[in-house]
Amino acid sequence: MGPRAVVLLSGGLDSATLLAIVRAQGYDCYALSFDYGQVHKVELRAAACVAEALGASEHRVMEIPIGALGGSALTDAALPVPDDGGGGIPVTYVPARNTVFLSLALAWAEVLGAEAIFIGVNAVDYSGYPDCRPEFVAAFQALAGLATKQGVEGSPVTIQAPLVNLTKAQIITRGAELDVDYASTVSCYRADEAGRACGRCDACRFRQQGFEQAALADPTRYQAGV
Repeated sequence: MGPRAVVLLSGGLDSATLLAIVRAQGYDCYALSFDYGQVHKVELRAAACVAEALGASEHRVMEIPIGALGGSALTDAALPVPDDGGGGIPVTYVPARNTVFLSLALAWAEVLGAEAIFIGVNAVDYSGYPDCRPEFVAAFQALAGLATKQGVEGSPVTIQAPLVNLTKAQIITRGAELDVDYASTVSCYRADEAGRACGRCDACRFRQQGFEQAALADPTRYQAGV
């Protein structure tokens, strides 16, 4: 087995591609997903399928109740998911989500003796979330060097975001080269219990545009009437 890596896995298109890339780089992959109070929990079933299909050595789902704080359409059913994110940071942003996710990934990485943590954030075709930017990743890397035993002893876990500057089409093209089964992934903010997509939210629109620009057939399963 190669060096160990913790891979954040949501069950969506980007994180599935990420896991395939990390595996292709020779890492022994430990996939980490979160039940954080999201309304669309079908993504966790998708994550389990992706982890198995792409050969993760272990897949854990951690329960963290950040959704109980509210403030996001992804965790509060009373807040509707808009068809268009609109101006500014959209209501689908979950406050501090990636900060919490990376903190727990950092803890597991230390326990495993992992060399790296991989996160599938993207700052090109995305909704403008502040915790998806390269500056955020760099800041967390600095934190990892200060806040951990590995960091203090001179071998900090590296925080890697290989998708951060790629278009959705580039991500899909790379995943197709690595035989990612995108039909098993769930990206939609309003996916139903069967994992079928609404076809209208930001996540669906970026995904649709990605397949179109990559000149590949879109295998996404859509709800009736879409």
